[in-house]
Amino acid sequence: MKISRAVAAAAFYLALGVILVNFPGQCDAALQVGFYKGKCNSRNVEGIVFSVVERRMNEAKGVAAALIRLHFHDCFVKGCDASILLDGNSCEKNATANQSVRGYDVIDEAKELLEEACEGVVSCADIIAIAARDAVQLSGGGRYEVQTGRRDGTESLASNVDLPSPSFSVSQSADAFKNKGIGLEDMVLLLDRLYNFGGSGKADPTMDPALVEKLIVICPKNSTANAPVSLDQNPASTFVFDNSFYNQTQHRRGVLRIDQELALDPLTSNTVANLITGNDFLARFGQAMVKLGVVEVLTGPQGEIRKSCRVVNSKPRSPFSLFG
Repeated sequence: MKISRAVAAAAFYLALGVILVNFPGQCDAALQVGFYKGKCNSRNVEGIVFSVVERRMNEAKGVAAALIRLHFHDCFVKGCDASILLDGNSCEKNATANQSVRGYDVIDEAKELLEEACEGVVSCADIIAIAARDAVQLSGGGRYEVQTGRRDGTESLASNVDLPSPSFSVSQSADAFKNKGIGLEDMVLLLDRLYNFGGSGKADPTMDPALVEKLIVICPKNSTANAPVSLDQNPASTFVFDNSFYNQTQHRRGVLRIDQELALDPLTSNTVANLITGNDFLARFGQAMVKLGVVEVLTGPQGEIRKSCRVVNSKPRSPFSLFG
């Protein structure tokens, strides 16, 4: 059984906010809102990225989820340095956990336009962060300010991709994210809650029986089909950023195991309840995304500004190199 993450991922990342919003804010003194103002030949850097994301989302709404997920997967591995964009046989994008990540072409398009506007000025890492923000805004999630000034990394290794296991409990996931300074990572691999939960040979008893029946029809046992299933079981909210997802988990309608555990585990259940009844969900989610975007960033003389997001810049050989 496979369940497509393209349609569902946006709602899934809302679940991550449950933990993220409970960790202290972070900042990097070298990053600032409006970093590119006056640096791109009077062009609006963030406006250029927004126009690309807006057009792509008009063509396919699933682009929003893809861009948010891309941002997450980049930042969790050696920080927000666009290393996930680099091509190569052993690069990050070829790691098992990243093989279904999408959105690279959106970043490429924005980068090409920005290179035409001001060559060698805007980093790929900043484009990812801006595009993720725009995806949230264009999905109805409100606009939050993005600090910019990141530099691009020069290393991308699949062996560095060590995402938390999807079998982790909420507390284990929280610990994994806390090690990154923010709290929880997304569980990118889907768990089997339908046919063999915990080795029982049965469905997860915490799942709404009506949802079990629905998913069994969509995802027959042993099927290899890639069937799209929304993680927010409210059809009106599939492509909308709102708190409907949390309400569904309280009714035992979480598709992923981690989704459901967030509503049941004492560590996060009160937060879930507050997000359902409160009126500050969008603001808190924006704060969580800002915290994510400053994880282990490269700034100042660190890293580089890539000419292409898929390859590191060619560096001239030093005349003093002992190895030619």
